[in-house]
Amino acid sequence: MQIQPYLFFDGRCDEALNFYKTALGAKVEMLMRFKEAPPQTPGEGCKGPMPDGEKVMHASFKVGDATIMASDGMAQGKPEFKGISLSITAKDDAEAKRFFDALSDGGKVQQPLMKTFFASSFGMVADKFGVGWMVVAMP
Repeated sequence: MQIQPYLFFDGRCDEALNFYKTALGAKVEMLMRFKEAPPQTPGEGCKGPMPDGEKVMHASFKVGDATIMASDGMAQGKPEFKGISLSITAKDDAEAKRFFDALSDGGKVQQPLMKTFFASSFGMVADKFGVGWMVVAMP
């Protein structure tokens, strides 16, 4: 069994994918736009108007060995990510700093990156989309 995070960027998915490519070296493996979906039969599918055809219906990207899925969802406003954080383990303190600094760009630091009793580097940040990240490097 495998559990994968699925992030809804509410209209900012393309921007998020480009950000994660730069910040974390993410590789987009699959991307489907709403315009690629077959026409809906009345009474089937999502309720309400479909998002602009250029918006991302579904994407899958890799960060290291992890697969993360993403979408624009119904693209109706500001994305919100509450009660969840993604954890990324860096190979060393230098990589942890690089990830943390990149994710902090335009975001909000919640716990500065620092040495703790359980890690040589640990920090928490909400990136510019509001996605919570815990960055850790083990001693």
